[in-house]
This record gives sequence, C-alpha cells and structure tokens, in this order.
Amino acid sequence: MASNKVAEFAHAVKERFSHEDWSAINLMTLVSWTASGAMIFGGVVPYIPQYYDIYISKDTEGFSTYVCLALLVANILRILFWFGHPFELPLLAQSVIMIFAMLVMLELCTRIKRENELTAKRRKFTDFDMNHFWNWTHFNDYLKSIILFSLFGCIITFCFANYPVYLETLGFVSVFTEAMLGAPQFYRNFKNKSTTGMSVKMVGMWFCGDTFKTGYFVIKNAPVQFGICGLLQVTIDMSILYQVFHYGRKRTTKD
Repeated sequence: MASNKVAEFAHAVKERFSHEDWSAINLMTLVSWTASGAMIFGGVVPYIPQYYDIYISKDTEGFSTYVCLALLVANILRILFWFGHPFELPLLAQSVIMIFAMLVMLELCTRIKRENELTAKRRKFTDFDMNHFWNWTHFNDYLKSIILFSLFGCIITFCFANYPVYLETLGFVSVFTEAMLGAPQFYRNFKNKSTTGMSVKMVGMWFCGDTFKTGYFVIKNAPVQFGICGLLQVTIDMSILYQVFHYGRKRTTKD
C-alpha cells in the first residue's frame, strides 16, 4: 500500500510540473508572438498620425518625402540582404510593411502637392533632371524609380551573392541608412538652435520603437550590423530629445 501511495505521489508531482512547463511554454510563445507583431507593425505607427495630419490639412510642408526615400532604400536593401544572409522572418516582414507604408505616404503627398500646384510644370522621372529628383508630379514616377532601383539591386546581388564582403556591406548599408534617418533633423535643430516645428511626439515614438527594436535584434541574434546601427539610431533619438530640453530651456531663460 505504501508503494502505491509513493507511486501516486510521484505521478501527481510529474503531472503538476508537466502542466507548469506547458503553461510556461505557452507564455513564452505568446510573448514571442507579441514581440514579433510589435516588430512587424511598430515601425509604421509613428507615420499614422502624420498621414492623418496631411490628409486633413491638405498640406505636406511639415513632412519631407526624403524620409520615404531613405526608408524605401533601406528596406529594399534589407530584403536583398535577406536572400544572401537569411535572418528573422519578422524583420523581413517589417521591411515589406514599411515599403508599403512609405508608398502610401508618397501617394498622398504627391497627390496633395499636385492639387496645390495646379499651374506647375509636370516633372517626370524620365526627365533625369537632378534638380527635381524625388520631386516629381505623379506617383507613377516614384514607382518607376523604385522598381528600377530594385531590379538593379537584384541583378547586382545575384552576381555577387557568393561574396561575403558584398553581402555584409549590403546589410550594413541597409541598416545604416535607416539609422541615420534622424540625422538631418538633428542637424536642422542644431543649425537653427531651435526645435520649433518638429513633432516631439514623433521623436518620442522613434525612441521607444528604436529601443525596442535594438533589444529585439540582440535577443534574436540578428546580424551584428542590425544591433550596431540600432544603438546608433537610439543615440540619435536621445540627442534630438536632449535638443528639445536644451533649446526649450534656453528659450524659457530668454523669455
């Protein structure tokens, strides 16, 4: 009888720990899925209020389409890098979502600019006029340039796919381009000694998103370029936020 009780106790302990292990696995899976979902869609969140503001105000002056250019180039290169050096699928999905989001932003900005400049001369991509680069009249011209850039990148990557130096350089350029997205804003603030006209909310979302993204890179063992440029991105975000405090304090002192 004693042996039966011992066996029953051992079985109960085993069942208990198996249940706890299963719960732990489910919890970790849920956390992993949540983190991946945030990684995929979190990058486009700061641009949703920007899109709404442009749509309502019918004014694109507060948004530079060069932001779209930088993110399109960065994410196209990241996708090309994935074919030579596969990494986490959520990071690949993030690039696809970001490209779609930037094309949507471009379409809106181009349409509103065209409506506000009814008498302006039509500017086309096929004019190959560098004075009007990325300032074309119709959205189709932006699409043509992106498709051409993507095809050229595909051909080059196909030719040099077996060269590790090319692939690692491609990966670095892709994340470095995105990492330097805030640099023009930092320089503008520094030059003007003011952050007037800049959306602090947007920069705050940049900082939160970039911090999360960098942590994700480290935890998921993403290629080293991702982590290094993620840290650079966070540093630039922090520098811009410091400018908000610094120039705001100077303005208050003068007043």
